[in-house]
Amino acid sequence: MSWDGFFARYAPTSGPLRLGNWACTDSARPTHRLGPQARNFQATLAMGDRITTSTAAASGPVSALTAMLHEHGIAVEVIGFHQLHRGAHTATFVHGSDGVRAEWALGWADDPAHSALRAVIACANRLLSAHSCAE
Repeated sequence: MSWDGFFARYAPTSGPLRLGNWACTDSARPTHRLGPQARNFQATLAMGDRITTSTAAASGPVSALTAMLHEHGIAVEVIGFHQLHRGAHTATFVHGSDGVRAEWALGWADDPAHSALRAVIACANRLLSAHSCAE
């Protein structure tokens, strides 16, 4: 399989689910607090023709995004996660499940967090596509 074919299959940029703006909304939080603290995240999600703004408090971007998706009825549990850095880019490979099927997906970006978010969205779209093909 060529790189273009691999990318088209495992990193789909089209699909019913799309991620728009993404932000950690408490970046000015004091750093002197000890222990693990949840961060607050906000995202613009497009599901088909519907665009919403979602928020979640979580330990990191991936857990926040999966919580946001779950609130919209889209189940994605990350069961495998790998990141590789190549120059200025990061490739993130996610193995995700909706409880019925499991799919691999790829995210590619300059920033490791955005790479991971793209991989989760790609995985969700692959899982959603698998369900629509099975119906």
